[in-house]
Amino acid sequence: MEIKDSKVKKGNGDKGLTSLLPGSQVSKADERVGAIGGIDEIVAALGSVRVVTDCPIFDGKLTRVQKTLRTLAAGLKDPRSGKFVFSSEEVAFLESDMEKMLDKLTDSDWQTALPGGCEQSARLDVARAVTRRAEHALITMDRRYAVPDTFKQYINRLSDWLQVAARYADQRHSEQESAAEAATPTQAASTPAPATPAVTVPHPDTSPTAQDMVSQVLARLGVGHALDLEKATRLIRAVEEKAISEGKRAVVAVVNREGNPVAVHVMDGAFLVSYEVAVRKAYTAVAVKMSTMELSRLVQPGQTFYGLQNLDRIVTFGGGVPLYAGGEIVGGLGVSGGTGEEDHQLAAYGAGLLPSL
Repeated sequence: MEIKDSKVKKGNGDKGLTSLLPGSQVSKADERVGAIGGIDEIVAALGSVRVVTDCPIFDGKLTRVQKTLRTLAAGLKDPRSGKFVFSSEEVAFLESDMEKMLDKLTDSDWQTALPGGCEQSARLDVARAVTRRAEHALITMDRRYAVPDTFKQYINRLSDWLQVAARYADQRHSEQESAAEAATPTQAASTPAPATPAVTVPHPDTSPTAQDMVSQVLARLGVGHALDLEKATRLIRAVEEKAISEGKRAVVAVVNREGNPVAVHVMDGAFLVSYEVAVRKAYTAVAVKMSTMELSRLVQPGQTFYGLQNLDRIVTFGGGVPLYAGGEIVGGLGVSGGTGEEDHQLAAYGAGLLPSL
């Protein structure tokens, strides 16, 4: 059959080439193409999980992961731009959520369950298998082209998170089936009892109030995510408790989305200079929308943000992370008192706790 006036695109793709950056052509066998394609597969697999109608407990989380993966893929395609980065807070989110789900799973739920307990868990298991394959492609790419540590860490944690989520979905499904069976009335006699007209009586504890409905509307509009003093204080207290458990003394600072301090606390025994450093770390994390640990790599000679370390108020060593709520940056958290790595771990821990405070 002859095709007239065809608008089908014909180009170098037919020759086994593709574009990564404008004006550049690489083979489709290039390691970078394989890694980017692997990330796209994960995004698609997670989409197949989201369409399952009985998965409201994961939907918002899956959307967050998909958006992070899109950023990751763009960063692999154009590593020189510096625009496609995300903070270690995304890794901390996966770790924190895994811990919450594991607390509700038994050994049998975790160790002996096979894929296929329910449709949702089956799709989550497929997504995990796709993620493991994508991780292999990413590490293969890393041998020739440097892949940011945050990217590699995120994919590794995502594989674990998907496995835990699948088992958690199985458990939820089993509980729902048990509850449905318990609610089904048994046939007490061969003659059915006369039907009684159903009367719906709203329960005072479950009926939504006007305030509940207002809160839901505001949440959909992205309103109400401001980082107030009360929440900042709870966050600082949680980080300090973690520091004390590890025998550390630090200054913990929280700033709002404009970079202005909301609360700062100096632990007993912390260095005096740590006060200013902690505030600047929190400010930097908001200003550049990434952790100061990640920024430290990008300010090295030849990297995207080289020279940024010379600006006032900017800190380029670990300890500052942006704080997110509802997918938006609401502030920054800065910790100063130990090494850059130690401060970063405390800050990332605090950022992971924010959604539950």
